[in-house]
Amino acid sequence: QVQLVESGGGLVQAGGSLRVSCAASGRTFSITAMGWFRQAPGKERESVAAVTWRGGRIYYADSVKGRFTMSRDNVKNTVDLQMNSLEPEDTAVYYCAASERVGPIQAGETYDYWGQGTQVTVSS
Repeated sequence: QVQLVESGGGLVQAGGSLRVSCAASGRTFSITAMGWFRQAPGKERESVAAVTWRGGRIYYADSVKGRFTMSRDNVKNTVDLQMNSLEPEDTAVYYCAASERVGPIQAGETYDYWGQGTQVTVSS
């Protein structure tokens, strides 16, 4: 079992920055990838960014590329998502996810564990 806890969400004005963090605990040695997903009311969940745990290969959704930066610390078992130049369209609940298996790191189906989510709201 892996437990994930997100933190760092909040309210920010358009153009501002925010960082969300995720701490993993439990059998973290089994993690193969971690990702950030988001879901806005009435919309489907979408991948934001993801990283392979051992190799550090990072995937970004086109919608956030150049604005968001994901990082991982596989010693502390944490991942961060630094969000810059935020837009109202970025408003969503952001979820951290962890996988114990090999699969497309941008696909939600790859992941076995999910955090409770943290709200990010970007005002106009």
